[in-house]
Amino acid sequence: MSDRTAELGSAELEALKVLWDHGACTVRQVLTHLHARGKRVAYTTVLTFLTRLEQKGLAKSNKSGMAYVYRAAVTRDRVSRNRLQVLVEQLYDGAAGSLVLQLVKSQSLSKSELDELRALISKLDAKRR
Repeated sequence: MSDRTAELGSAELEALKVLWDHGACTVRQVLTHLHARGKRVAYTTVLTFLTRLEQKGLAKSNKSGMAYVYRAAVTRDRVSRNRLQVLVEQLYDGAAGSLVLQLVKSQSLSKSELDELRALISKLDAKRR
C-alpha cells in the first residue's frame, strides 16, 4: 500500500487528531490540546510529530506571523479507511466480513448504531436481489 497513512505512529496520530478536532493550529496549540488529553510531551516533540506529518503529506503548514500553522491534509475518514484496510489484510486475509463479525460480537453497540447497521444490511441485501 503506497498510502502514507499506514506509516502513522500512534503519537503522530494523536497530533493529527488534534488538527482534525480543532482545525489549523500552531505547535503550541497542538501541545496544549495534547496536554488536555493527558499526553505529556515537550514542545520540540510536538514539532517533530508535525514535521513528520508534513513530510508524509498528511499535514500542511503555513507561516502565519511568528509561527507556523499546521492543518490536516487528509481526512479522518481516509485515514480510518486505509488503516482498516491494512488491518483486514493483515489479520483477516482481506475478508472484511470477518472483521465486522468480530466487532459486532465483541463490542457493545448503541441502539442507534444497531439501527444503522440493520439499515445498512437491508440496503446491501436489497442490492443483491
